[in-house]
Amino acid sequence: MISNLIKTTLFAMVLAAGACAPKDETPVIGKQQPEIKNGRMTPEVLWAFGRIGGLQLSPDNQKVLYSVSYYSVAEDKGNSELFVMKTDGSNKQQITTTATRESAAKWMNDSEHIAFLSAESGSMQVWIMKSDGSDRRQVTDREGGINDFVLSPDETKILFVADVKYGERTVDKHPDLPKTSGIIVTDLMYKHWDEWIQTVPHPFVAEFDGNKISNEKDILAGEPYESPMKPFGGIEQLAWSPDGKTIAYTCRKKTGKEYAISTNSDIYFYNLENGKTENKTEGMMGYDINPTFSPDGNWLAWESMEHDGCESDKNRLFLMNVKTGEKKDLSARFDQNSEGLQWSADSKSIYFVSVWHAVSQIYRADIGTDTIVKITEGQHDYESVVPAGDKLIALKHSMSKPNEVYSVNPKTGKDTELSFENKELLAQLKMGKVEERWVTTTDNKQMLVWVIYPPEFDPNKKYPTLLYCQGGPQSPVSQFWSYRWNFQIMAANDYIIVAPNRRGLPGFGQEWLSQISGDYGGQNMKDYLSAIDNVAKEPYVNKDKLGCVGASYGGFSAFWLAGHHDKRFKAFIAHDGMFNLPQQYLETEEMWFVNWDLGGAYWEKDNAVAQKSYANSPHLFVDKWDTPILVIHGEKDYRILASQGMAAFNAAILRGVPAEMLIFPDENHWVLKPQNGVLWQRTFIGWLDKWLK
Repeated sequence: MISNLIKTTLFAMVLAAGACAPKDETPVIGKQQPEIKNGRMTPEVLWAFGRIGGLQLSPDNQKVLYSVSYYSVAEDKGNSELFVMKTDGSNKQQITTTATRESAAKWMNDSEHIAFLSAESGSMQVWIMKSDGSDRRQVTDREGGINDFVLSPDETKILFVADVKYGERTVDKHPDLPKTSGIIVTDLMYKHWDEWIQTVPHPFVAEFDGNKISNEKDILAGEPYESPMKPFGGIEQLAWSPDGKTIAYTCRKKTGKEYAISTNSDIYFYNLENGKTENKTEGMMGYDINPTFSPDGNWLAWESMEHDGCESDKNRLFLMNVKTGEKKDLSARFDQNSEGLQWSADSKSIYFVSVWHAVSQIYRADIGTDTIVKITEGQHDYESVVPAGDKLIALKHSMSKPNEVYSVNPKTGKDTELSFENKELLAQLKMGKVEERWVTTTDNKQMLVWVIYPPEFDPNKKYPTLLYCQGGPQSPVSQFWSYRWNFQIMAANDYIIVAPNRRGLPGFGQEWLSQISGDYGGQNMKDYLSAIDNVAKEPYVNKDKLGCVGASYGGFSAFWLAGHHDKRFKAFIAHDGMFNLPQQYLETEEMWFVNWDLGGAYWEKDNAVAQKSYANSPHLFVDKWDTPILVIHGEKDYRILASQGMAAFNAAILRGVPAEMLIFPDENHWVLKPQNGVLWQRTFIGWLDKWLK
């Protein structure tokens, strides 16, 4: 249910959960110093890491700007601060220390000032300060606030995103009932991700004189569409042309049922001189997002998917000649995704990040020769990359280390850490070994499986072992660092973790990725069992103490395997999992997903693909459940409703199967609040310890 399209946005959503209360009421949240015993990771330690994001390079290529979010479990909130350093890592400065979150920070043309968003005045507004944090001043005071922004190339205009009212509300129809909580619904897409849709984001453009904005104009005035696209789209879906005369924006110009069944978004050009809008990707039927102009203005690059309704199609690197409109797929011979596009200064190359064989590396596409070159190697994930003269500046993480800022040599791929935000904390921790293993599947394919061992692993001992089932279902099991599904905290509790890159994951070619659609209970389930059976043969694995855990599609996997595991497992954990597929078809908001991945509606009796999917619904196999199961769900999860988890828990109890349920009334498909996150970890490990130790 979470595609590779939004992989990089997962981190941004976590960073967004900062504090916005006035200075005199809220303490500044900075680095935490948790107690560390025996060098082992704990939930409190996990929440003490500084979370780096928002990487920005100064126009003179001399300085790096980035944000670090800190969280306080005691305060149950977080805050982000801004940092600046030179591109060699020297002169690092924390330039903000406030109780109100600074976000969306961007360099100004002089490389001496920074524009950013702050809620210091009570709502999110644009502020400007010097790059050392001094001379802060507010430059917008717009009613309703601003979600994100980017200045025009000459800084005489500002393009910003703000929410506008969507549709007719109950009080509009019944003004004499201003306190009613009832919502009258007449079409689909009435809620999305974790909110009831009452507003949509629109792009606005306004004049900017350096001190205030004026003459703002809604580019989508009178249109009921969203740009950027909910729930995860940001300013990366909008772009200025270098001459400042054109704004490119991403939009799916559909509403209601039409919106719910389609992924067909387009790239539009808005002409500031005449106010006209032109669809530049008309006829391209899948996701077309994240436009970026070349520095010379001759080219537009963007990320494109081919098929309408498929949110996890191959993410292609498309290029258009701005003058002629001619388009080409630069990644036609590249059987991988292309994400986070960044132009070189000479407009001849595009840098991007792509996952292959469960690691994400930096690549370069040369537009003159249509060639793609891999720059980096190693057991890690690069999250983003920015060209910086003769070097690249990038964010990198792994299963054993959260994001840090690195300098990368674009010729050799050698990298050098610059930020060291979590150096002291990491130095106190013992991380488990992460091993790459290739396993033969039941259809004689080779599958990459990550095996993570406990710190101080002793091959002469026997360890309880966990099968990790990935969500998405098309999200990569790469070298990700997670603040919930963190393999090192599982390993710190003396578990071995088996994390297979089963069918349906990117990084192994489009055929491997696409196989899962319409086959939820098929080959990918066999892949799971091939992985755990292979590792369970090792003498250090306690075959009588195997567990199975996962979220979203991984939660579905746990529910499904609970009825098909032939007594392999002694405990299950399913978070936000699909339990009843016919009900899921009617409950979820993004209908394109269930239409594509399940094959259609359950009432389509002549639809063989759909009928195969629904015949594999986990609720049909509850009669075979015989193993303890923990169910976790968030009641603000509108992707997979909490009723799915509650039904599974109820079924287990009625069947006499030992079960426990953890419900978060205030969380969505993720768990974002610190104390909820700590409770999640304690409950997770407590359940496993109860049945596997």
